[in-house]
Amino acid sequence: MRLNKLFLSSTVRFAAIYMALFATSVLILFGFIYWATAGYLERQTKAVIETDAAGLADRFRLNGGEALNQLIAQRVSQTRGQEKVYLLADRAGKVLAGNLPTPPAVDPVSGQWLTVEVDDYDAEEDGEEEKHFALAYTIWLSDTLYLLVGRDVHELEEKQEIILQALGWAFALTIVLGLVGGFVISAGMLRRIETINETSRRIMTGDLSRRIPLGGSGDEFDQLAQNLNDMLDQIQTLMDGIRQVSDNIAHDLRGSLTRLRSHLDLWQSQSAGNDIHKPIVDKIVREADNLLATFNALLRIARIEAGNRRAGFAAVELKTVLLDVVELYEPLIAGKGQNLEVDLPEDLTILGDRDLLFQAFANLLDNAAKYTPDNGKIRVALDRGSDGVRVLIADSGKGIPAPARDKVFQRFFRLEESPDTPGNGLGLSLVAAVVKLHDGEIRLADNHPGLRVEMTFPAGN
Repeated sequence: MRLNKLFLSSTVRFAAIYMALFATSVLILFGFIYWATAGYLERQTKAVIETDAAGLADRFRLNGGEALNQLIAQRVSQTRGQEKVYLLADRAGKVLAGNLPTPPAVDPVSGQWLTVEVDDYDAEEDGEEEKHFALAYTIWLSDTLYLLVGRDVHELEEKQEIILQALGWAFALTIVLGLVGGFVISAGMLRRIETINETSRRIMTGDLSRRIPLGGSGDEFDQLAQNLNDMLDQIQTLMDGIRQVSDNIAHDLRGSLTRLRSHLDLWQSQSAGNDIHKPIVDKIVREADNLLATFNALLRIARIEAGNRRAGFAAVELKTVLLDVVELYEPLIAGKGQNLEVDLPEDLTILGDRDLLFQAFANLLDNAAKYTPDNGKIRVALDRGSDGVRVLIADSGKGIPAPARDKVFQRFFRLEESPDTPGNGLGLSLVAAVVKLHDGEIRLADNHPGLRVEMTFPAGN
């Protein structure tokens, strides 16, 4: 299975859409978890600060300023560096107690939260200094005196960062596992679908006996495959019935026409001296020959479309086949004074049926000689293109109008301009059937003037 097929499949697109929605949901969920966890830690820190500040304010109200100074000094002595921040100051900014040498600007309103810069108390241990900040809370004890209590939030920020990194790695791991799971599921579904497509392609090439293999799980794909197989069984039964009836009719009519042709030959031989009925008999013989040719062509097309001749495929040198066709029609072309250009620079090989290819090329060259005016040009070429081996047969005749180029491959279709031209309208149908049997493509184009027929076949190994 090629990766480009996998990435271009609708299964992968649906998986990608689902993955995007899932990733968005996980991102929102992890964002909520981070907000709730980090917010809880911050709220807990604020609660501790508020409780500590409220206790100091109660000491002031009960025992006065001197007792508060002693309690702050005691707590500062028990604090490492400025891990805990205490400040008792007046409105003029004079520090009365605490470990914050420079008081920040404080509004004359209790309950204000501030962020103040403090010393790095771990700098002496690790030798590195970095900015530390403390979250502080202010209470006005009187009109001229306020209290500030804070905590260093460096540890809180580290915890928040650890939580954020953990959630980030969890999100990345979730995305990777989701992508791997989506890839595995998409690849499995695509394999099942590709099995159905491969079977369908084989059936379209004429192998109506092919069926879609079942996985044995009894899931929706197995049910779909079983329904398709049942439908194919019904179609094959109908097709076999139609083909059998058609073949029987064609064989019976061909047998009757062959016997009629034999009787006419006997009549001609017995009445060789009687010229009265000779023109009528000759015309009947020609009509019988045309009917026999039509039935033979129909039977050949039916056999080709059945795909039974694929079993006899072998390496075919196209240059040799085209030279044989040219040699067969060269006298006819030369007799009409037409200019035949043959461009076969190299011998290219494909896998196919030599007799069918010869017949297809002969039909096209016969049409070219038939519809090209005297002294016109006919070209037969062979080359290798990017999409395979190309065979070109072009002429300078009337060509085929663009709207009719798809219709000429239909059985019995003939252009209105040439209803009296000999033929049964099956020549190009047979050519199309042969090209399709060889997994090739046929294109009709304007040759300015005339018709340009290009056939492309997969290159042989």
